[in-house]
Amino acid sequence: MRTKADNTIAASRPARAPALNPSPRVEVVIPVHNQERALPEAVRQVHACLAATHALPFRVTIADIASSDGTATVARFLARELPNLRYLHIAAPGRGRALRGAWGSSDAEVVACVDVDRPTDIVQLPALLGPLLAGRADLVVGSRLAPGAQLTGGFRRQAISRSYNALLGCALAAAFSDPQCGFKAARRAIIGELLPLIEDEGSFFDIELLYLAQRNSFSIREVPVDWVDDRDARAPITRTAIEDLRGIARLLRRTRDGRDLINTLDRGVPGRQRASVVRTRAAIHDRARRSPARPARTDGCRASRPDTQPATPVLP
Repeated sequence: MRTKADNTIAASRPARAPALNPSPRVEVVIPVHNQERALPEAVRQVHACLAATHALPFRVTIADIASSDGTATVARFLARELPNLRYLHIAAPGRGRALRGAWGSSDAEVVACVDVDRPTDIVQLPALLGPLLAGRADLVVGSRLAPGAQLTGGFRRQAISRSYNALLGCALAAAFSDPQCGFKAARRAIIGELLPLIEDEGSFFDIELLYLAQRNSFSIREVPVDWVDDRDARAPITRTAIEDLRGIARLLRRTRDGRDLINTLDRGVPGRQRASVVRTRAAIHDRARRSPARPARTDGCRASRPDTQPATPVLP
């Protein structure tokens, strides 16, 4: 059965799909689920912002999360209309699953994600990407709670977000203020290291990503955003809260068992700054030094190991 999207698009379908940039520096992912009406404007705004602001190769990816409406038809039409746009179908539900599939298959230097309903002003995209392209951060996160952020409406949601972030700060010692904001970017090399550690495939994916990045001493920068509440958004708060509490408990168990750290500190990792390796090593050895289960060595062997020398930052 043809949908309204099928009939509207068929008459204006381009003859052939534009080519994709073979190796973009930036790839922005838009996760969508049953949002055929909101998708065209969102994609065109993101595409226009990247084309106007950055004189560098880019790609926009529509990650369709098992949509049952005309989202796939609209997305394929847009991919034929706009250059450097790809459509990626995700067969099973889950925001985390969509980001894993899109970011994991990307060949860009920097990967990002934005929400299709665009509660964050898309003109702030350059501020999100700039520190990563300049090599000044590993991950950059938009924050509705950072100094300088401008919020319009959604007072109930703001109160819930502040309470939730206070819980994360107490339970996980989280240094980030707004992990639920869907405005994020990271260096793909860093994402490639973190993805194998992330277990969640749903909305807790973002929190797990930032927590593991923090635990592994990657640099996280927050940028304040202008955010407008979407009154049509209806998140199942009770179910999400229960799932997130389970996720927090799981992360605490992983931290207790030492399963939250990347086991690649002694090999060369493309894209990782050496100073980050030094900070990670210093943190791990500091924990080991203070652990009562490991008595202090007195024969000098421990101090003679290269990776236990005082951490001296090494510039790339």
